[in-house]
Amino acid sequence: MGLTNQILGLLLSLSILIFLHELGHFFFARLFKTRVEKFYLFFNPWFSLVRAKRINGKWRFSCFSKSAPEEWKEHPDSTEWGLGWIPLGGYCSIAGMIDETKSAENLESEPQPWEYRSKKAWQRLLIISGGVLTNFVLALIIYSGILFVWGTETLPIKNASMGYYYDEVLLMNGFQNGDLILKVDGNEVEEMGDVVDGLIVKKAQTATVKRGKEIVEIPLSGDLREQLLANHVKVLAEPRYPFVIGQFASNSSAQKAGMMMGDSIVGVNDSTTISADEFVKEIQGHKNENVTISFFRNGEPMSLQVQTSGEGKVGIGSKSPYDIFKTKVTKYGFFESIPAGISFGVETLGRYVSSLKLIFTKEGAKQVGGFGAMGSLFPKKWDWERFWNLTALLSIVLAFMNILPIPALDGGHVMFTLVEMITGRKPSDKFLERAQTVGMLLLLALLVFANGNDILRLFRG
Repeated sequence: MGLTNQILGLLLSLSILIFLHELGHFFFARLFKTRVEKFYLFFNPWFSLVRAKRINGKWRFSCFSKSAPEEWKEHPDSTEWGLGWIPLGGYCSIAGMIDETKSAENLESEPQPWEYRSKKAWQRLLIISGGVLTNFVLALIIYSGILFVWGTETLPIKNASMGYYYDEVLLMNGFQNGDLILKVDGNEVEEMGDVVDGLIVKKAQTATVKRGKEIVEIPLSGDLREQLLANHVKVLAEPRYPFVIGQFASNSSAQKAGMMMGDSIVGVNDSTTISADEFVKEIQGHKNENVTISFFRNGEPMSLQVQTSGEGKVGIGSKSPYDIFKTKVTKYGFFESIPAGISFGVETLGRYVSSLKLIFTKEGAKQVGGFGAMGSLFPKKWDWERFWNLTALLSIVLAFMNILPIPALDGGHVMFTLVEMITGRKPSDKFLERAQTVGMLLLLALLVFANGNDILRLFRG
């Protein structure tokens, strides 16, 4: 079910974003009385799963058809709505506009009042930017909704009193397990996200940590960012926390031996285990053995004999560090969530734009991913809060990528329209067609490159 949930999560998220993106174009087109010939979710080469058109007040449907029924062509003022079978995007075919569905040859006739090309430049600008505007506003709405429904809960670094476990790359660069990061490049950090931003995006040169009772400054390697990217490091550090029993597996040997929820484990046989990670590593070294587990219950030291399984397990799970350490919880009322959601969305866009410079580095380019990378972001166990957070993030990514001044993207059309508004000269249809072709080739190359990286990562394990 894990992989299925990830695939369903990605498809549902993309379907929402693509549909609303194209609806943004549709809204402004109809606002300015421009015909929309086709509106499709997903692409439909060779055939469509479903076609629908409203004719004389009644909806007509056609399923698994190669083309629309002939009678539909007699009603060009009504939009054909459809569902394609390739979930790589969608499109809104607007009358009189050169895009992926039409070439200059289709526009040899005189411009008609209902066509895109006959509209004023500012109207065309709104029509073409409607998708980007919709995606950005959608992200702000989703973030506001998340804050209203769930609020936020974070673990301040200073509250993880046992310090952190660090990735091997950071350990090789001077960090030690148990260090508590205080500053990055002299700037105080509150949450681990600040550390990630400092080390990877801003390429910090120093980190200040609390190591035991000492304050230590760690000089960082100039290529630390490249090392982290080359080693595909996804989690820089995780908090160290005690193993406090939060759940029992069925037929748990520890539960049968008398251990209880809330017991805090501190040792196995003669070995001391101060953290959950240490306990897991230690217990896995005792397979099919009768071991002594030491723990505290209500402040009192205790120990019990427990039989381990062939995998070195005793059927217990630890509480999350969020259940052990003091977290920062913020709740939002309805009217509070709106400005907070807008602020969070703008900050997210800023962080995303700042991180884009990484793709122009050798190691950063290798991290570019396609649909496989996007799918892996979604949790294997369905989580609505996580789903909506990812959908909002993807909505911001979709908005920003589409506004880039690349022909074939909305940003390319925006660029040409702005040039027209400034110079008073409109590019020829033939020029726009050639620019569209070049843009499509660039996008296809990027699609192949991104998904090729996914495939390479899959084979590398």
